[in-house]
Amino acid sequence: MSSLLFIRHTETGMAGKFCGYSDPDLNERGLKQIAAVIRELSDYPISRIYTSDLQRALQTAQPIVDHFHSKLEVRPGLREIDFGLWEGLSWSEIETRYPVEARRWIDFHPNVAAPGGESYERFQARVRQEIEFLIEKCSNECIAVVTHAGFIREVLTRFCRVAGQEAWGKTKAYGAVISIDRDIVWDTLKLSVGLPAGQ
Repeated sequence: MSSLLFIRHTETGMAGKFCGYSDPDLNERGLKQIAAVIRELSDYPISRIYTSDLQRALQTAQPIVDHFHSKLEVRPGLREIDFGLWEGLSWSEIETRYPVEARRWIDFHPNVAAPGGESYERFQARVRQEIEFLIEKCSNECIAVVTHAGFIREVLTRFCRVAGQEAWGKTKAYGAVISIDRDIVWDTLKLSVGLPAGQ
């Protein structure tokens, strides 16, 4: 069985704040949420798990690895986008401290970076590199990927033809599990380099 499953890490104490390269642990609720994630994954023969190197992803991934007796590989490329000087701030705090930058963010998102943060172009390139790697790895096995909401949304909108609002809804919940159609992603990747889909 070939499957590619994306899992948003469970909750941290930074819920409701910009949390990209920040590295908080899971909070008590987040630790409890992992049991529901494992139940949702129980029908899949997961053989390997890939995870972001940030603690909230690692702490979500390890109980899944233990449950499935699967292999774990840590990949820094699976990180959330870096929000720079906005890390750890709520949107109201950002509007107060960075009113000009906040306005530009609203007007031009996602094509403007947070001050000192990662550009969207760099983030896109990183996501593409990781998805190419993962698609190859799931060609004949079921793999799970523990990562972050922004990363999964980029995969859904750019490679799976999912509308932005729908992608947001699918990834809103901590511990969300999203099954990705490998063939759709593979066709999108081939079309982006000028190869015919379906071959």
